[in-house]
Amino acid sequence: MHIATQNTSLPRQAANGATHTPARAEASPLAGSVDAHGPRPYIRIAYLGGGSREWAGKLMADLALTSRITGRLVLHDIDTEAARRNVQLAGEIFSHPDARTTFDVVVEDDIARALKGADFVVISIEPGPTEMRFADLEIPARYGVLQTVGDTTGPGGILRALRTVPIYKRFAHAIMEHCPQAWVINYTNPMALCVAALHAYAPGIRAFGCCHEVFGTQTMLAGHVHKWFHVQVPNRTHIELEIAGVNHFTWATRATWRGHDLLACLRETIAGDPSFFTGGSAFAAEGKAAQRWFDSKHLIACDLLRRFGALGAAGDRHLAEFVPWYLTSEDELHRWGVVATPYSWRLERSRKAPTRLGAFTAGLSPSGEEGVEMIEALLGLRTMRTNVNLLNTGQMPEVRAGAVVETYAYFAAGRVTPLVAQPLPAPVLGLVQGAVAEQSMVLQAALQGDMDLAFQAMLVHPLVRIPTDRAWQMFHEMREVVGHMLPRGV
Repeated sequence: MHIATQNTSLPRQAANGATHTPARAEASPLAGSVDAHGPRPYIRIAYLGGGSREWAGKLMADLALTSRITGRLVLHDIDTEAARRNVQLAGEIFSHPDARTTFDVVVEDDIARALKGADFVVISIEPGPTEMRFADLEIPARYGVLQTVGDTTGPGGILRALRTVPIYKRFAHAIMEHCPQAWVINYTNPMALCVAALHAYAPGIRAFGCCHEVFGTQTMLAGHVHKWFHVQVPNRTHIELEIAGVNHFTWATRATWRGHDLLACLRETIAGDPSFFTGGSAFAAEGKAAQRWFDSKHLIACDLLRRFGALGAAGDRHLAEFVPWYLTSEDELHRWGVVATPYSWRLERSRKAPTRLGAFTAGLSPSGEEGVEMIEALLGLRTMRTNVNLLNTGQMPEVRAGAVVETYAYFAAGRVTPLVAQPLPAPVLGLVQGAVAEQSMVLQAALQGDMDLAFQAMLVHPLVRIPTDRAWQMFHEMREVVGHMLPRGV
């Protein structure tokens, strides 16, 4: 069964109906032409947060490596200098011998002009300077509330959402005014609440969210396929999953490779190897010493499979924040092979020289993200099935309609069709519904500027296991740091 949510064809092939000739060093004119690859859609992409030090480079490299599209990429950011540096980076990328197309990359300070006529809008922002992460991470830690990431759920994720939603209000209104037919691709966390905010402020907006966490699950299973079946490690896309949940708390109810039931194989491995869940503390200690904050043995994901019959299909550092069991202490977290990403490291990284010029000298390589492939599919140049965050229109029948859920969907010309997910085991469904309820409270708190509701959402979170008066004091201190960015009344 398929449930169509968006079926409107893109209004035009290009801003002026033209195609475009690729170039190496020089920016190409908007008029374009037909090149050796044949006619190619000429598209306009607006990038909100175009000063990004990570995502902008990834997007531009992926654009450069496709021969199917060309066009104009408009970078908009409150940090104009960062956006200008990315224009320099674009020159390096699109003039590289590996590049197969070109995009005219420019900076536009005015959001209306940046969005005008856009076919696609990409959003990846940081809601405030890195120093605000102090409120997300360090203040809760003082109260004994540990977090590994703090950008999606828990006290840090909630506070981040409260300061992100007002920004997305401006984005949503501007998009609907200047490019209402554009497809909007969100990368910002908290993913579900960002996508929900866009739809709340702009009903009918064609927005969805992309996340790579499920890719990591496929990669992990591909490594096991290598060991189980004595074959080369398959590409992660050859691992077929059925997933359902909310962003960063997705669950795989089925995993196959060439017809083999990989979850059954993984259960058998876990049951037959007494050492499977050992070694986490040593792994975490090594990772901490080497500042490998993102490494994982997937022990939490596999423990969830062992306990509930469905595999956690996100990184352990994210899964740990949705449940009460793994973050009871730093030692307990390390036992599962996970290290919290420290605020001090985030702050230091943000203050280092931001330029990435020269990063692509050795060659261009795919980022592993799927945004450009999604764009090509929506233009009718390919089809694809992948995980995506959309409003629930029935793809998870057991979950409240209108919540933002993550399942697989089918991308084709002018439409994104979510696929109905297999039912989750009852205990897992209860956990997911709890996360959905929390996100609903946080969204309403942000929309209404409701201080009490925001605190209640934090108070009922599984990580907040402290007395209510201390929880209130924690919440108050967190608000004091970022108050000027919060919705009125919060």
